[in-house]
Amino acid sequence: MDLREKVIAIIADQAMLEPADVMPEQSPADLGIDSLGLVESIFAIEEAFDISVPFNANAPEESGFDISSVGAIVAAVERLVQDRHAAA
Repeated sequence: MDLREKVIAIIADQAMLEPADVMPEQSPADLGIDSLGLVESIFAIEEAFDISVPFNANAPEESGFDISSVGAIVAAVERLVQDRHAAA
């Protein structure tokens, strides 16, 4: 399972959907994920990829982590994983 598939699987699990039903252009809200579910997804992503996501649930627009769509979340996780490998 590649990074993209893993992130989508985590989001799909939170939305109680099959990964095939999660499209990159959908927002977490489109998938029925509320703010608590989003935080749980972020924690699961951090654990799965051993990264620290710069996300503030109280001010998500200020966190620098794009949660506007599934595709944006995948891209942000890819950047964080690349940055972690570059720093290692």
